[in-house]
Amino acid sequence: MSDAAQTAPWATRARPHEGRVAVVTGAARGIGLEIALRLARDGARLALADADAQGLAASAQAVRELGVDVITEAGDLAQESVANTLIASALAAFGRIDILVNNAGGGVILPFLEHTAQTLKQTIDRNLWTVIWCCRAALPPMKQQRYGRIVILGADSVMSGLWDHAAYNAAKGGAHGLTTGLAREFARDGITVNTVAPCAVSTPQLVEMNTKDPALVDRFVSIIPMGRAAEMAEVASMVSYVASTEASFVTGQVISVNGGSTMP
Repeated sequence: MSDAAQTAPWATRARPHEGRVAVVTGAARGIGLEIALRLARDGARLALADADAQGLAASAQAVRELGVDVITEAGDLAQESVANTLIASALAAFGRIDILVNNAGGGVILPFLEHTAQTLKQTIDRNLWTVIWCCRAALPPMKQQRYGRIVILGADSVMSGLWDHAAYNAAKGGAHGLTTGLAREFARDGITVNTVAPCAVSTPQLVEMNTKDPALVDRFVSIIPMGRAAEMAEVASMVSYVASTEASFVTGQVISVNGGSTMP
């Protein structure tokens, strides 16, 4: 039996991220907030980021109410300087970064020929450049401490080819590709890199969309064998797992949380 197996910390720890520091992007609402709250309950101290300063402040307050230390950084993470400032602020506040959850995103979902140059750029910026810059900023301190967990929020639609998602899938597919490249490059530095790829998720945005265009939402959900969208907590649960020491031998994977909408 290996030393790792003999000393498996998850065998005795109820809070798997106790003593860890996690950075969560896109944390002002929806899945990002749910992930932040899950990691906080699991023991992590948090640095939260989002372009929505008001929503970010509300998220931070929700985390503080759990008795967890938290800092925030508002700004556009598609800009390298903002990503660098986020990581520098987390290091200054906590002295280390153990977990980076690249959740910032949100595409403009349109038939491909209805996109404009602006909406295409917006989709790539939000879903790929945010990930690239945050990873580049977080990897050096993770490499120095020889420990890190990077989790990217991808998209099951990359594999299912969902209607109206071509541009979004181009960005998320790039993030999926970044996952495997980084996982191999940093595998011997104690750093794992994985993507959690949900299908349609019951976020406030999806609920709002359902009131405006229920036929469109039904179309997206129709390919899911379970017949429903994922709950945000179901996505956050997988993120917490792959961000833990328990997942120490899981890297370079795109893990679907999709109710069976794509299967190998």
